Amino acid sequence: MNILIIDTATEACSVALEVNQQVFNRFEVCPQQHSQRILPMIDEVLKEAKVSLQDLDFIAFGRGPGSFTGVRIATGVIQGLALGAELQVVGISTLAAMAQQAYVQHQSEHVTAAIDARMSEVYFGQYHVQQNVMRLIGEEQVIPPEQGAELLR
Repeated sequence: MNILIIDTATEACSVALEVNQQVFNRFEVCPQQHSQRILPMIDEVLKEAKVSLQDLDFIAFGRGPGSFTGVRIATGVIQGLALGAELQVVGISTLAAMAQQAYVQHQSEHVTAAIDARMSEVYFGQYHVQQNVMRLIGEEQVIPPEQGAELLR
């Protein structure tokens, strides 16, 4: 399966492309530069893999939670690419992606993921693994950090 995934929901801007089970990626921490960096990063991975958008099965993006502007950038870019290449789109939770990474890198079967939501709150989600995929327990929330700490007890 050939898939392109982008994320601009945090201060990091990232692109990953899997083609024929080979992964090509770019990652930069570049606050407030996502709109300038995302398209060149996409172009770089496509060229490195020697494929075009038409060679992909679908594309995906980090749908948040995260920076409102960052999520809008990813949504707009993905919609434009999908429309032009007639590709299906999948939105992926930023918190779920973090939890999945914790499972892949550390074999953590229970993960709490949190991102600063500003204004003394965090985006918060708890996950557990089922068949090698992290699944959300309950709902993603926006809560004060102290409330998140209480949920961990």
